[in-house]
Amino acid sequence: MALNPSDDPTEPSFSSRKRWLGKAFACATLAAVLLGAWAVATGRLGIPDRFNPWAPLDVSAPPGWLTGYKLSRARSEPARCLAALAQTGMQYDLLPDRVTAPGCGFKNAVRLRSAGVRLGTAPSLSCPMALSFFMWERHALQPAAMQHFGQPVAAVEHLGSYACRNVNRGEGAVPGASRSRHATADALDVAGLTLANGRRITVLQAWPRSGSADAASTHDPAALLLRDAHRGACRFFNGVLGPDYNAAHRDHLHLETGGYDVCR
Repeated sequence: MALNPSDDPTEPSFSSRKRWLGKAFACATLAAVLLGAWAVATGRLGIPDRFNPWAPLDVSAPPGWLTGYKLSRARSEPARCLAALAQTGMQYDLLPDRVTAPGCGFKNAVRLRSAGVRLGTAPSLSCPMALSFFMWERHALQPAAMQHFGQPVAAVEHLGSYACRNVNRGEGAVPGASRSRHATADALDVAGLTLANGRRITVLQAWPRSGSADAASTHDPAALLLRDAHRGACRFFNGVLGPDYNAAHRDHLHLETGGYDVCR
């Protein structure tokens, strides 16, 4: 009795051929993606830097979908961070690496003398922190000020950066707690802003309090500016804590790099 070709046990079934074709297509697609990535990474295939994940961070370019990745990559390597910082136009002095106590000190840090805005006392910041500050000031704070007041921020008031202390949970530094990001110059506390016309806006006075009638629906431009500055900071820093977090932050925005990702 003659076998029907479809009954031949040596003949691959339709489902087997389909699976084989699917695997072949997946392998070909993966090979094409890897080849394209290799071509872009080695410069053999040119694409605009804003779409190239291997291109250095352009600190002046409007933020895009790769900005967070490029910023994180720049902050992760000292040489790359300093190269990006050199593009900002900020004036700073390099600080020697220093250990002041267990868990305290800094490396790859700068003293920020000028940052496009006046800063009062020059804060000592790690390079990643200084770079994130520039990105926030340029791409979040200033646009928010122009939107709500039609003029730029001229000065940023801060409560300090480097301090060898533990985490503050509302009643001062807690003995036995982990070190604050301030202990490694990876944090800055922003207390207020001064606009170009001289108007001063402080977090303590202008931030709408949680639970108050105007907390969610305020039309006060000063409160809206601070809210947008807080929200924008979450794009450029690992940690952002404001007055809604706890009483210890009622008068400032705590900005930090290198810690856990948190936006409160």
